[in-house]
Amino acid sequence: KWAPDIYEGSPTPVTAFLSIAPKISIFANISRVSIYGSYGATLQQIFYFCSIASMLLGALAAMAQTKVKRPLAHSSIGHVGYIRTGFSCGTIEGIQSLLIGIFIYALMTIDAFAIVLALRQTRVKYIADLGTLAKMNPISAITFSITMFSYVGIPPLFGFCRKFYLFFSTLGCGAYFLAPVGVVTSVIGCWAAGRLPRVSQFGGPKAVLRAPDT
Repeated sequence: KWAPDIYEGSPTPVTAFLSIAPKISIFANISRVSIYGSYGATLQQIFYFCSIASMLLGALAAMAQTKVKRPLAHSSIGHVGYIRTGFSCGTIEGIQSLLIGIFIYALMTIDAFAIVLALRQTRVKYIADLGTLAKMNPISAITFSITMFSYVGIPPLFGFCRKFYLFFSTLGCGAYFLAPVGVVTSVIGCWAAGRLPRVSQFGGPKAVLRAPDT
C-alpha cells in the first residue's frame, strides 16, 4: 500500500530512483547467492509464490487508479513479480533471464519517468490530464505511448522480449503454472497501464490540463 503513496508524494527524480535502484541492489545480491551457492528448495518455493502474488497484486490494483504515477507504482510491483520468476527457476538460465529483465525494466522506467518529469510544468497529475498531450506535444505523446506499450509487454517491443525470455525460462525449468499466471496478469496489465497511452493519444471525457499549483 505504501508504494503508490510514496510514488505520488515524492518528487519525480526521487520516485524514479526508488523504482530502480533498490530492485537492482536486491536482485544483484540474491543473484550472487544463487550463482555461487544454493538457496534451497524451500526458498525457491517462497520466490515462486511471492512472484505470483506480486504479479496479481500489481495487475489488479492498477485497474482502479486515476493518477499517472500510481499505475506506474503498481506496475512496478507487478514487474518485481515477473523478474522474480528467474529466481523461481533455480537455474542459471533463470538468472540470465532475470538480469536481462531487470536491465530492460530499468531502461523503460527511466524513459517513463523522464517523460513524466518533462510534463511537470503543465502539472499533469491525473490520467485524464493526458488527453490534450497529443495536440500540445505529439512527440512526447508518441514517445510516452511507445514506452508504456513496452512497459506492459506489447510485441515486438523490448518489454515483450523481456517477458518472453522470463516465461520461457520458467517453462524450461518445469514451473508450468507460473508462466500462464504471468501471461494472464500481463493481459490485465495491458488494460490497466495501457490507459495512459490510450488517453494521451485519443483523449478522454475529462481531458483538461490543470493550472500550475500556487
